[in-house]
Amino acid sequence: MPVITSVATSVPQFAATQEQVKAAFAPLFALEKRRLEAAMALFDHAEVSTRYSVLPLADVVAPRSLTETMQLYATHARRLGEQVSRDCLAAADCPAEDVDLIVSVSCTGIMIPSVDAFLLDALAMRRDVVRLPITELGCVGGAASVARASDYLRAHPRARALVLAIELPSLSLQRRDLSMDNLVASALFGDGAAAVLMSGDDTPEAKAPRAGAVRVVDSLCYTRVASTDALGFDLHEDGFHAVLSKQVPANVREDLRAQVLRLTGRAGLDLLALSAFVLHPGGKRILGAAEEALSSRASTRSRRGTCCATMETSRAPRYCSCCSAG
Repeated sequence: MPVITSVATSVPQFAATQEQVKAAFAPLFALEKRRLEAAMALFDHAEVSTRYSVLPLADVVAPRSLTETMQLYATHARRLGEQVSRDCLAAADCPAEDVDLIVSVSCTGIMIPSVDAFLLDALAMRRDVVRLPITELGCVGGAASVARASDYLRAHPRARALVLAIELPSLSLQRRDLSMDNLVASALFGDGAAAVLMSGDDTPEAKAPRAGAVRVVDSLCYTRVASTDALGFDLHEDGFHAVLSKQVPANVREDLRAQVLRLTGRAGLDLLALSAFVLHPGGKRILGAAEEALSSRASTRSRRGTCCATMETSRAPRYCSCCSAG
């Protein structure tokens, strides 16, 4: 079973409290007083204290063209991607030339070549590294990329895979979009990057893993019927517009538990044997729906969130990591 050797995260230099974000965003939306108050209440109920962005808050709210947005995305995706990759490799004491597969995932910008191509030069990686950029999986991309890296390492047990996720949703702020989807997205999401280094069974670090190392036992991907309108982006001349269906929490309540039971059943585990669920949802309501569906005793709140679940276990506690949305 592939082992997760190290994990790293990175955020941009600019940080703002939710109160600061509210004060900057409120003048942007041309809403009558009662509706504006309701929109600002979304920020209060999001349970987000601080968010990071690649630009200062004053520049985040400034209008810009799609061309300018994608140029900013490319610049900062490369910068964050390099930093988080270096940190991840350093944590494992792994030279960049030992990486055999690099998986990069992002849904908040477009760049060709993808960010992983630039990292080959920046990190002095081998020229024969296998590259797998993933873009259109949206919020589930991080979980899916770990699953795909695990598949590769099962086929190549002496290999190592670097997986990184980079999202810069602050660049997609839409001043003239007064839809509830856009208002909710504006209240929730911030910029950041994360990376994991994974190793196949025949590597030294997998044969003698560090204390607390996590092994990927199995993964499961499930797509709900007729759910393509649940989550995503619409691309317009002025950039990405968020799509967030109000049915997502109900979908999670209906589907998530059955898929986790499928996954634990394949591993011969009882659901109650799991020590924790690590949930990656799109906000407070979806997190609550997932907790109801799983009756979880413990969960880790994260940032975003169709129903792809990866079950992971170490030598002591067992975990189920679920990325749930549409």
